[in-house]
Amino acid sequence: MKTILVTGATSGIGLEASVQLATQGHRVVMVGRDEQKTRACVEDVKRRSSSGSVEFLLADFSSQASVRALADAYRAKFDRLDVLVNNAGSVFKDRGVTKDGIENTFALNHLGYFLLTNLLLDLVVKSAPSRIVIVSSANHYRGTMDLDDLGYEKGGYSIMAAYGRSKLGNVLMMRGLVKRLEGKGVTVNALHPGGVATNIYSGAPGWAKPILAVVKALFLISPEEGGQTITYLASSPEVEGKTGLYFEKNRPKTCAPLGRDDALAEKLWAKSAELVKL
Repeated sequence: MKTILVTGATSGIGLEASVQLATQGHRVVMVGRDEQKTRACVEDVKRRSSSGSVEFLLADFSSQASVRALADAYRAKFDRLDVLVNNAGSVFKDRGVTKDGIENTFALNHLGYFLLTNLLLDLVVKSAPSRIVIVSSANHYRGTMDLDDLGYEKGGYSIMAAYGRSKLGNVLMMRGLVKRLEGKGVTVNALHPGGVATNIYSGAPGWAKPILAVVKALFLISPEEGGQTITYLASSPEVEGKTGLYFEKNRPKTCAPLGRDDALAEKLWAKSAELVKL
């Protein structure tokens, strides 16, 4: 039985992956933001998986203090971490900043992953052979990375530009982790879950919502299908020892050229560490 921490576990692919992993017999720790909703989701996962080994912790990934509290709470309760699934994420139609002064999308989708992973990294290493799974997106192919204006303070903000940048950040973080974890028995892989019919685009502008509803109905896969790539990378023996790869439909795929830029990965790592005060 692996102990698996899943962030963004109260809806969409995170919820479905939690069901799938619990069904396999793993101990699943679900992370949500709202206590009432998270408790309800834990009961849902227990019922659907017939597992009693499902627990939860709370965190708001837009707050660095909350992410630090999550890491502390995890350490206080668990002595190992076999798999860390970085999945929490969202998009924002208008540019805004967190209480830490960082643009919302980048703070939630990239820096939240970066901070939590670094705070729990020694526990992941101690639990080796272990895995880190990072939910990125095919939108990283369109992502740019301006280290002097990560939050679009100088203009150019759009919902998809910000999202693509944060998802490119996920791929670059994977490369940085692979370098730092070499020889330590920890694999790190990123994935695109597919075009999934979830609520991630609930923050999209009003004019786009009818279009998204049609796209959802005709072209998008279910959250259950989307969660399968998370489950595959978290638990399948087929990926044992494989690291530094970007997966779509359970197959490795070449990521964007910027996502393979190790010099950029190192610069982003340093900038991210500065932004989260590591």
